[in-house]
Amino acid sequence: MFPSARPHIMRLARFLRRVAAPVSCLPPGGRGKLLCQHLPLDPRGPSFRQVSSVPAAMEDVLSKSVPPLPPYETKEKSPPPPEPQSLHFMHYYRSLEKGQRVALLGQLAADYGVDHSQVAELSSKLVQAQQSRDPGTVLQVEDRLRYYLTPQYKVLFSHISRMEGGMKFLVDIRSDIVEGVTARVADAPHLREMNGILKCMLSEWFSVGFLNLERITWQSPCEVLQKISEYEAVHPVRNWTDMKRRVGPYRRCFTFTHNAMPGEPLIVLHVALMQNILGNIQAIVKEIPPSEVEDGNKVKSAIFYSISLTQQGLQGVELGNYLIKRVVKELQAEFSQISEFSSLSPIPGFTKWLLGAFNSQTKELGRTELLLESECEEISDITGIPAVDTLKRLFTSNEWMKSERLVKVLEAPLMRLCSWYLYGEKHRGFALNPVANFHLQNGAVMWRLNWMADTSPRGAVASCGMMVNYRYFLEDTSVNSARYLRGKHIEASEQVLNLVSQFRKNSKL
Repeated sequence: MFPSARPHIMRLARFLRRVAAPVSCLPPGGRGKLLCQHLPLDPRGPSFRQVSSVPAAMEDVLSKSVPPLPPYETKEKSPPPPEPQSLHFMHYYRSLEKGQRVALLGQLAADYGVDHSQVAELSSKLVQAQQSRDPGTVLQVEDRLRYYLTPQYKVLFSHISRMEGGMKFLVDIRSDIVEGVTARVADAPHLREMNGILKCMLSEWFSVGFLNLERITWQSPCEVLQKISEYEAVHPVRNWTDMKRRVGPYRRCFTFTHNAMPGEPLIVLHVALMQNILGNIQAIVKEIPPSEVEDGNKVKSAIFYSISLTQQGLQGVELGNYLIKRVVKELQAEFSQISEFSSLSPIPGFTKWLLGAFNSQTKELGRTELLLESECEEISDITGIPAVDTLKRLFTSNEWMKSERLVKVLEAPLMRLCSWYLYGEKHRGFALNPVANFHLQNGAVMWRLNWMADTSPRGAVASCGMMVNYRYFLEDTSVNSARYLRGKHIEASEQVLNLVSQFRKNSKL
């Protein structure tokens, strides 16, 4: 099949499928618009309206918007597609509801991907060239094959990226793809492939050389401060006074920006400048007197207490690692005496994992072996009901933190269980907890687990109030990162390893 004829044949096939639509789609008398244009909303909710309501319009937009892949011989001489075509696609896409957008992307991925017949033909020629042992021919066929492995929709994305507002549009498109695949709204292989290809394109466009480091202060534009406040995902900003504190004395806020997305912070890092490494978030986000003047001589430690990716479409694009490295250099230049760099990180997912382990054991054994018998008895004495039932109820809120006796008796078992969750629970050999995995990949050390570090309702529900410091020993980060990525080795402090040892001795999973 000639590449130029493929789109026409595909459109003809889709037209024949529509002509063969069931009679039930037609109104009484067989005239007028198809009833499938007025189907009820998808049961998953109003945001996922069936895309079949306007298939002809979508197909028409795609056929006019997606430029063909130029022939290999003229790939460097082919003119770009007319700009109005891409603009029309962008306007049409923005007019759709969320579910329709995912369906349109699925259709784009399936109908305008790689020409498989061309790839198969070139693969056969490559095998023949290898058998003839002609290096020149092999390299030539490989280059041609590499070119024809380019999906047709990639040409559209490349052209959009060069248009005003195009980069933000593509980031938003990938956000819709990620959400659709995650929610299994469109769990199709073509859409997953598109997700990977667009991620690779964005990784090139948002590489560290194209990013600008900006410090956010109270004098920054109001619109930027508003976005920083809205994007904060770790410790929500309560009001403008709270925001002013987070960019005020003994605090730093940095973002990466991109020239193609002006005014849009891509990732935000909040830093607390302290005399030592703190293990309690309330001590960092508490009110600082406005009259306090920053004394640089008091700054000995830099604590990264919040890092938030603001664009879902940039998930998987390496930004956080580069941001921390750039911020470290900025802080060293400003405060030469800083000797300690550490995070104070949340532990999302711990409570969920813990309750799952409790439920699994009680279902199989009728009891839990995660706690010592003496610990269960003490908990029961305080609450008056069996320990397992108590824990299932307690960890859905922070009410238990109001009891000094419960706080004291739960410290030992929860600390050793949390240390195991961070150190011992794995996904494909790497740390199961995503925050741990992020910092360990960067070369940090799992340094200190902190009890009653976040007593807010959010912290209690997520991790029973615990937080962890990941310490950055700058001279060792490269070695630690390589050992983790290659050998899945977690560098941990004596405190963490002791807690893990206690878990292995006293708890059973």
